[in-house]
Amino acid sequence: MTLIAYSGNCECGNSRVTVYLPQTLDKYHPRACDCNFCVPRQLSYLSDPDGMLEIEGLQPFKLQRQGSNQAVFVTCHGCDTVIAVTFKRANKLKGALNSHLLSDAALLQPAISVSPKQLSASDKVSRWQALWLATSINGKASY
Repeated sequence: MTLIAYSGNCECGNSRVTVYLPQTLDKYHPRACDCNFCVPRQLSYLSDPDGMLEIEGLQPFKLQRQGSNQAVFVTCHGCDTVIAVTFKRANKLKGALNSHLLSDAALLQPAISVSPKQLSASDKVSRWQALWLATSINGKASY
């Protein structure tokens, strides 16, 4: 399968992302989470289980947990932009990209509202494993 690369960066430029997707961006509807962390930040997430996400930073990232404390939000140290939401299981890092970071974000379909807070802790993990991208941070599958 051929993957298409799309890139972007945070507000200050210290953090860069490249997402590799099997389809063109116009085929994707990001998911807008309705939680108290994501709504004020107007976050919507892009993922595809057949794709990959590479996150690179000039400084160490800030790591934050919210909600059920299972997922880790990767945030730029310089500008506090949320880069992605991630989780690690069996030494594999999975993530969903803040879709607003992409240079070509205007090509995306409108975001779909989702409510992960309605899911049990185990249902969240199952959903993430099924939908999120294989992820690396500064070339590693760890924080």
